Amino acid sequence: MLIRARCLPIIMLHPHAQALLELIERVALPPTHTLPPAEARRYYRERRQYTQPAPPDVGRVETLQADGPAGTIPLRAYRPAGSADADTLPVLVYFHGGGWVIGDLDTHDVLCRELANGAGCAGLSVDYRLAPEHRFPAAVDDCIAATRWVRRHAASLGLDAARLAVGGDSAGANLAAVVTIAARDAGDPPIAFQLLIYPATDARRVAASHEANGQGYLLTKDTIAYFHDHYLEDASRDADWRASPLLRDDLSRLPPAFVLTAGYDPLRDEGLAYSQRLSEAGNTATHVCFERQIHGFITMGRVIDEANAAVAMCAGEVRRALAPANRG
Repeated sequence: MLIRARCLPIIMLHPHAQALLELIERVALPPTHTLPPAEARRYYRERRQYTQPAPPDVGRVETLQADGPAGTIPLRAYRPAGSADADTLPVLVYFHGGGWVIGDLDTHDVLCRELANGAGCAGLSVDYRLAPEHRFPAAVDDCIAATRWVRRHAASLGLDAARLAVGGDSAGANLAAVVTIAARDAGDPPIAFQLLIYPATDARRVAASHEANGQGYLLTKDTIAYFHDHYLEDASRDADWRASPLLRDDLSRLPPAFVLTAGYDPLRDEGLAYSQRLSEAGNTATHVCFERQIHGFITMGRVIDEANAAVAMCAGEVRRALAPANRG
């Protein structure tokens, strides 16, 4: 009897991602975990000009301030191209990535503009407090407060509070997931949708992808440990669901989610596991993995063409979820 071996497909790194990694190695860009936080933030801001597309025009950009638990929280508000000031728009409250240590309103300005235009919604980007100056749960507290502030002031901002979504990438997606759980627990008006781009969902860092993708693909195990140790005082905080939403026992009654992951990302399996838990708990959760991509790719549309497809996909999911017909 002839037995045929099953040939499993080999997933290859996208050539654009490979070229970027080779360039980083040639120019000897210092790894994030070797830098003090202030310098790491500067490098992160400066290098975006080489990988991010030109910022698209939007209808309006405005600086706002939300009331927070430790003072005001800076916000950047976007209205999409083609919208009128009199329009009442759905809104995506966005939390930037950067391991809770780096990143700001500028590092994610292009992405927020793209999402606002693509989704036809307003965007509110949140400049939450960063570690190590402000350790866990400062970022969580700020993001919850900012989301509530946006809802309370929706009418004066020309926003539809019933069509409010949250989103983020990496650490920001962690915060978005936590905000949705906190809103449910507090009995707040329901959040309409959550956009989770390669989310960090388990601070224990035990998923197999941390080993498989922990070196050589931009975000490394060393850098993840650097972020973790700046954000969380010690490993005893890892089990707190506000740091590890995957570990929350009850994930039922949460808003629909779109979870995007990358095949060469250490966080890949955490995102998949969270998607599965959401679905098993009875929620609507869609998971898409860009198998050939690395962590952080979605902001790199200047050098990685699949980033533009990923942004368009995310914007399309937000647009569909916040359409008037889907109002709860």
